[in-house]
Amino acid sequence: MKPAGAAAFAVPGSRLSRLARLGSLASGVAGGMIAEGVRQFAQGRRPRVGELLLTPANARRVADQLAQLRGAAMKVGQLLSMDAGDLIPPELAAILAQLRADARPMPMSQLVAVLEGSWGAGWEQQFERFSFTPLAAASIGQVHAATTRAGARLAVKVQYPGVRQSISSDVDNVAGLLRLSGLLPKSLDIAPLLAEAKRQLHEEADYLSEGAHLTRYRGLLADSADFVLPEVDAGLTRDNILAMSFVDGVAVESLADAAQAERDRVMTLLFALLFREIFDFRLVQTDPNFANYLYDPATRRLVLLDFGATRAYAAERVEAYRRLLAAGMRQGLAALDEAAAELGYFQQGIRADHRRMVLDIFLLACEPLRQQGAYDFGHSSLAARMRDAGMRLGYDRDFWHTPPIDALFLHRKIGGLYLLAARLGVRVDIGALFLQHA
Repeated sequence: MKPAGAAAFAVPGSRLSRLARLGSLASGVAGGMIAEGVRQFAQGRRPRVGELLLTPANARRVADQLAQLRGAAMKVGQLLSMDAGDLIPPELAAILAQLRADARPMPMSQLVAVLEGSWGAGWEQQFERFSFTPLAAASIGQVHAATTRAGARLAVKVQYPGVRQSISSDVDNVAGLLRLSGLLPKSLDIAPLLAEAKRQLHEEADYLSEGAHLTRYRGLLADSADFVLPEVDAGLTRDNILAMSFVDGVAVESLADAAQAERDRVMTLLFALLFREIFDFRLVQTDPNFANYLYDPATRRLVLLDFGATRAYAAERVEAYRRLLAAGMRQGLAALDEAAAELGYFQQGIRADHRRMVLDIFLLACEPLRQQGAYDFGHSSLAARMRDAGMRLGYDRDFWHTPPIDALFLHRKIGGLYLLAARLGVRVDIGALFLQHA
């Protein structure tokens, strides 16, 4: 989630009103294309359809409308921008990437209606204070601070109305719009992504399920004094409202100004947690958003938030990932190829050069594992090299292939940690952390 500061927009609650939004978006994009085409013809140019579609005005139009729809419409854009990565045109990636930081709160009248519908009339009598200005807003809901009559400080996540009921239709409508626009390659099979977007969204929209994941993680990390997690208030939690104890902390990015040793310690904790999630818990919180981590300067503990995108991994898949990372660490191409094939990274009939390019990307991603001692993320060009390798593969239209879904979610999590490590300029002995589980 991001801090709420943008103007409030009512979330369309009915399927009809949401479909109308998408219809007006399609009309607006078409109108923009016509206007741009007329302008370029007047200048003596014969523009391509892609040039007309990908104007700055149309890009903003797409991002604005999906941001106002929130819910599934916004999330499918986020999933495509983060998961398909370099396998979609960079212009589309730029449009969709705007959605990751473009959530807008719902107006107070709509918020009150949601609270009354879930808690009943007179709900406010349970609270000493309830702040109607959200602390943060995201694609599925927004968070409010509250204090109960008993003095308990809470963070209350309230889901946008209509999100759960519109998931399947929103995902299909947005995907259809993107297909119709020509922005997505016809050869790119996004059906697995869309099916997974629907499944994940239904789970994320069930706050009772998220509360259960949070409670389970609290138990799994009960042996660690380095982490603190909110506690679910079961009495106030509903399927569309998640009430939790309020945990203080500052944005983890603020550690950029902290001492090197403290930055290194914090990221070492996060990478160690990732390996525990994969190999010990077989349960991974897959959302890489930096806002899901806070830092408490007083206790030096990390605060973990938002368990909606929690994913369980089967034991045999975990073992295959273990072999994949071990092979990448040793630069063993045969073992790397075997593990990648078992996990489904190679489509049937893949060309030998494409297969090797995929393996080279794995070797790049495992570079921190091969470093003797601490890997210096702050002075590494790893992210740029991985991006360039992915773009070379992605621009080859003969390759376009959607990786296995569970792998995409791990890619998101690992990529997010790499990005945070680079942002904080840390040095972490990744190889030593992995060897504890190899």
